[in-house]
Formats: sequence, structure tokens, C-alpha cells
Amino acid sequence: MTKPVAMAEVWRGDFLECVHRGHAVVCDTAGKIVQAWGNPDEIILPRSSCKMIQALPLVESGAADAFGLTTEQLALACASHQAAAVHTDRVGRWLDSLGLDDNALRCGPQMPRDEDEMTRLIRRAGTPCRYHNNCSGKHSGFLTLTRHLNGGPDYVEPEHPVQRAVREAFEDVTGMDSPGFGIDGCSAPNFATTVHGLARAMGFFAAAREGDSTLRSRAAARLVQAMTTFPELVAGEGRACTDLMRAMGGKVAVKTGAEGAFVAILPEQKLGVAVKIQDGATRAANLAITALLVHLGALDATHPAVSRWMQVRQQNYAGIDTGWLQPAAGFPA
Repeated sequence: MTKPVAMAEVWRGDFLECVHRGHAVVCDTAGKIVQAWGNPDEIILPRSSCKMIQALPLVESGAADAFGLTTEQLALACASHQAAAVHTDRVGRWLDSLGLDDNALRCGPQMPRDEDEMTRLIRRAGTPCRYHNNCSGKHSGFLTLTRHLNGGPDYVEPEHPVQRAVREAFEDVTGMDSPGFGIDGCSAPNFATTVHGLARAMGFFAAAREGDSTLRSRAAARLVQAMTTFPELVAGEGRACTDLMRAMGGKVAVKTGAEGAFVAILPEQKLGVAVKIQDGATRAANLAITALLVHLGALDATHPAVSRWMQVRQQNYAGIDTGWLQPAAGFPA
């Protein structure tokens, strides 16, 4: 079995202090591996990096159109947002339009990552709600789909019609039967695949066009367009997903996931990318996807976003430069 390769290094002065290793695959739109690092057949849980796959049934079933969902709402269905007002206000209106409230969401309450919203809650001695959960947009999509399918309220159960539809879509676009699932942080099943399978799925999204003949392909194109049109809804200010999509002028969709997962959809290059950092470090996943986007010609190496995520100056609390977070020697090549 191919071992994970060094992708990110942390230097403190002249000393190599930390190395993050992982796996990455670049696929074409036919699912063929164009380039790979580490083990393409490594079984992984994509976590939130696969939210656009989980949103496919929402669109292709006709639920999105039946309930008049906007492009902003489709972006939120793919989001791991930080519960800023720009996110929670929209989720609240979405639930209202369904005649539902916070209690209908099956994701748990989560303290907002957005500093303004966190401060507001603390000052009023408030407690976070389910709509503050970073997955509340995805779950609003699940609620819309279960209403459309008359599937019942417990939409996160693995045998629920919503999750059966998600699994079918997931296995189709990854090109393999999933070996199983884990329960994600938001309580929904998260289906396992290989790094190659996840990259193959992103290649499918990269090939998708709104005029395509299949419902699934047209649904994929709409979701990519939603993500790239509203990058601020997919994550939020100061987040890698939002920053990188803006840096590439809306030409590429990217999505992070917990435990070191990250994907990219490159329609112009007709490529899909999947990254998994072995130790789960977010900083390394951010670096690896940025380095690969530069490597593939999708991101200008001189863009300021590169210094925010790929060549990152390390400072201590006194503001003294201590070293660098940078790509490991030979990655990517």
C-alpha cells in the first residue's frame, strides 16, 4: 500500500518542527487519475467536503424548484457556514417558508464561529440554536427534500428516503459502492469512499453543464454555480473556502471538510481534486488544496490568498515571526 506523502511543513527558525502527510488525487471528467500523491485507494470519510453531493437529490428530485429555492439557498445547502447573520437570517427565512422552526433541524446547537454573533449571544447570556450549526443550510435542504418526498421528520436516519437518495447519488458519482458510513457532527450519515472516488465525484461536477441531458448533471451544474456565485455563504469571511473561491474569480468551487478533507471542482480545466490529510489538520488541508490549485494553474501564485493559506508566516503572541507553514519539499510536483 502506498503511504501518505509529506504535504505541509512547519518550520520554527531553522528547525523542521512538524510534517503533515496525506493523500491527494486529481481526476479528469471521466474519472481517470491525472496525478496522485499517497494512496488513491485510501478509504476516507469526506465529512463536509461532500455536501454538494448530499445536495444533489434536493435539486434533481424537483424539490428545489417545487419550493422555489433560490441560488443563495442552494449555496447554503452546500455550506459549512460560521453562523454570521448573513447565514442564520437566510436559514431562518428558509425554515419559515417551510412552516418550520429551529426544532425541526436534526443538527445540534453549535456556538457561532462568527465573532459578532458569538459576542451577541454571550452579552445577552443566550444559548446557541440549531440554526447556528454550520450544517443548518444542508439540513434545511434535507427538510425541503423530505417534505417533497413525504418522508417524515427524522431525515437523518440512514434508512430514511432522504438518506437513501443521498447514498444512491454518492455511490453513483464516486463510481463505487460505499463500504459504510459514520455519523457526522451534524448527526447525518457520512458515507465512506476512497480519495480517488471523491476526486472522481468532483470530476463529475467539473463536467456538469446546465444544458446537459441528465437531471443529475444539470443539478450538479446548478450547485457549482451557486457555490461560486455566493462564496460568502459557503463558509464566511476569513475562511479558506470563501477566500479561495473569490481569489479565483468564481471559476472554481472548493469545499473543506473536517479531519483534513478538502475538494476542488475546476470546470475550465475539467478536473476534480480531493485531499485527505492523515492527521486531520485543517491548516495542512488548506495549504494542500491551495498548492494544488496553483499547481494546476487555477490560482495565480502571486495572489495574496496564497500567502494566507500556502506560504503562511508563523507569529507568536508578541507578534514576533517564528517560522513558516509551507509546502513540503516536492509537493506538489
